[in-house]
Amino acid sequence: MAKQFDALSEEHIAFIEAQHMFFVGSAAPTGRVNVSPKGMDTLRVLGPNRIAFLNLTGSGNETAGHLLQDPRITLMWCGFEKRPLILRAYGTARMIQHSDPGWGEMLDLFPDLPGARQICEIAVELVQNSCGYAVPYMEFAGERDTLRRWAETKGYDGLRAYWAEKNAATLDGAPTGIEADAT
Repeated sequence: MAKQFDALSEEHIAFIEAQHMFFVGSAAPTGRVNVSPKGMDTLRVLGPNRIAFLNLTGSGNETAGHLLQDPRITLMWCGFEKRPLILRAYGTARMIQHSDPGWGEMLDLFPDLPGARQICEIAVELVQNSCGYAVPYMEFAGERDTLRRWAETKGYDGLRAYWAEKNAATLDGAPTGIEADAT
């Protein structure tokens, strides 16, 4: 039932844009595999083979650490509300840090969200859809504002201190490349 594609089609892009959340999967050559749910208005399809997402401050920074060791990444979307569809985009990625060239231009693609720590830019190499017949129906009830309020309360200095303490290494102790002293 699954079909594979070399790039995102207009139909794929419309499906992605209709979703309220997505999942990011990454892994270093050794250690733990990570799957992270993402929400808010943090994803942009930049072309049929290019996606970016704004990586907001969270309890860990596994994806960034994994990408420094192995650039493989998978994004996944599930149709929970109506259409039974699972869509995955496989590729390679890099994290763009505050001091990297192009940070400002990429950041302008997203709404002003407190706690923006990195932007993940993905080169899509394979797209696969599958049925999603076993995915339950769920209704979208609204966005949470908890992360936004938490980041606003932390402020600039508090976020950077948090990055230094909680986001500088993966669960397996690998560096994540976070710039806790970024401006």
